[in-house]
Amino acid sequence: MDNVNSPKHYTSGTIECITAIQAALGAEFKGFLRGNIIKYLWRYQEKGGIEDLRKARWYLDRLIKEECDA
Repeated sequence: MDNVNSPKHYTSGTIECITAIQAALGAEFKGFLRGNIIKYLWRYQEKGGIEDLRKARWYLDRLIKEECDA
């Protein structure tokens, strides 16, 4: 199981949670991504360590993709 790139607990049926969030938020989706980057960077030393840094990178990569696709 990959807790960073494809966690099973974020998929329900055929849709991933991130896809549903993007559809629900529309233009606000980039703010959601930024918030998650901040969250994981903020707490990594006290909670998730390297895994939280990888999660922050995942959200940053997704934000970069969103900006490139805009």
